[in-house]
Amino acid sequence: MSKQLELKFVNSIGTTNTISIDQPIDPVDSAEIQETMTWFVDNDIFQTSGGRFVSLKEARIVERNVQSIPLDL
Repeated sequence: MSKQLELKFVNSIGTTNTISIDQPIDPVDSAEIQETMTWFVDNDIFQTSGGRFVSLKEARIVERNVQSIPLDL
């Protein structure tokens, strides 16, 4: 199973941009995540085709399970 931390931001034109981080530290610290995301916005760390990040939208952990299916090849 793989995990990703997704940090979602709203940019200048109102669309959503996502930063994905593979294998985040578990358990996640929501206060630290919010502080880091706010720092990204306040310091114009990222520029996108839709402009700079203007606000936080959400942070979430995404887990994926992959199961191979045997084939007679």
